[in-house]
Amino acid sequence: MRPDTPAENVDHTAEAARLERTAGLYPEDAEALLLRAAAHLELSGDRPAATALYDRLLSSPDALENSFLVRALKASNLWEYGHEAEARAIIDGIRTASPRDPAPWVIVAEALESHDELETAQEVFTQATRLLLTDGSAPPQSTHALFFGRHRVRRMLGLPHDDWDILADTLHSMPVSLDELHDPKRVWSLGSDNPAELEAEISRLRAELGAYREALSRPFPVAVLHWPQTELTELLSAYPTLTSEYPSHEEHLSTIEASLRELASSGTPNLGVVTGTVPSYEAFAASEATSPDDPTLLPQYATTLAARGRAVPWPPERTGVCWCGTGRTYGDCHGTED
Repeated sequence: MRPDTPAENVDHTAEAARLERTAGLYPEDAEALLLRAAAHLELSGDRPAATALYDRLLSSPDALENSFLVRALKASNLWEYGHEAEARAIIDGIRTASPRDPAPWVIVAEALESHDELETAQEVFTQATRLLLTDGSAPPQSTHALFFGRHRVRRMLGLPHDDWDILADTLHSMPVSLDELHDPKRVWSLGSDNPAELEAEISRLRAELGAYREALSRPFPVAVLHWPQTELTELLSAYPTLTSEYPSHEEHLSTIEASLRELASSGTPNLGVVTGTVPSYEAFAASEATSPDDPTLLPQYATTLAARGRAVPWPPERTGVCWCGTGRTYGDCHGTED
């Protein structure tokens, strides 16, 4: 399901069941798929079933990529249907463990905020920001939600701007400023009889909705398929008819970057790169009852990997690691191409 699909057009219970079945077929992607299934169960109103999925993940013998994210989502969900004490205990555990990923911090802080625990939410946002930003460099994209959430809660509390609030203002790129978006008086504007006030509030709401949709859309990108050099060598050795698609590994990498830039210039949002492996590709071909040497199968394989949460957003930050796997920063690798 794409996040911008109207909720009334989605059978969340059926979608959750489909994702659970898919997780059984692709156990290596079970964590991402079951988290999406749990989200659908929450949207359907079946919060106990969502908790059961979170518990299933946390009790799995396989190591999770982000156990703190699962715990945070579980805490947020528990609180929504009356299990406040258990939710608070999980939140306290996350704060004590101090994970280095911003996502769990944002989720628990927003859970506290949604239940009017504004002072504690501000403490959590501040704790996470202080933990994750230590070297004085520009904050990575993944931490921006911490700054925005902290700005919002402090605005609700009536606290004066500090240096991090000012930094949040500079990170914000929407046409409506953060001070306007986070103005506690906004809610009263919706009951105004003044057309100018209502129009201004509608503009602010549209800007905020655009920001949320942009964030929600990131896990579902338009994906381009990338083969590491060893995988491409193995692929072409086994299926030489695909050589016409991949004349050389260097050209393959250049084509990926050029294709993504062309898509971006045409206005296509939510771009990403998925990395293929020969065993995975062969298994996908078998599931489609076709041969791996069919070139038309390649984009379908890329789309399937993206749907399974395997895409890396493009473009990376210039100081981030390049998508191609060299280990160099994007700005010093494919980010330098004209």
